[in-house]
Amino acid sequence: MIQLRLVMLAAATVAAVAATAVLAQTESALRGATPINSEGPAAPMPPPRNSADTEIRNYPEQPPLIPHSIEGYQIDLNSNKCLSCHSRARTGESGAPMLSITHFMDRDGQVLAAVSPRRYFCAQCHVSQYEVKAPVKNDFVDIDSLLNNTQSGDRR
Repeated sequence: MIQLRLVMLAAATVAAVAATAVLAQTESALRGATPINSEGPAAPMPPPRNSADTEIRNYPEQPPLIPHSIEGYQIDLNSNKCLSCHSRARTGESGAPMLSITHFMDRDGQVLAAVSPRRYFCAQCHVSQYEVKAPVKNDFVDIDSLLNNTQSGDRR
């Protein structure tokens, strides 16, 4: 009985040490050499990805990603720079995709003539992409890959 408790205590100690090492590795990957009790310098902004390519969505209903920089775009109660290219009236000359019909619906599903106030602030859902390396390992698998692996017998 005492031997079992000692083995369990040793296993718990090894698990705690391993967890601490993983946490320290993650922390150092995110903070660099900055001590935990101080604030380090802000990292320089990476360059935005400017591309005419449409980004692939990772899940159903994901808002489309913005494939260009929106730095300096004014989006407030008086103006929305995004609509200068993406409104129904401007897509022909700009070549930009038109806003989805969902952006013209109110909360009751009624279609409006203009963009719904609840869909007016674009950067609330849509985000620009930047050329960055992930600060920590990410093993995200999109649903299509997951379903294909499951159907082909590869169970993770």
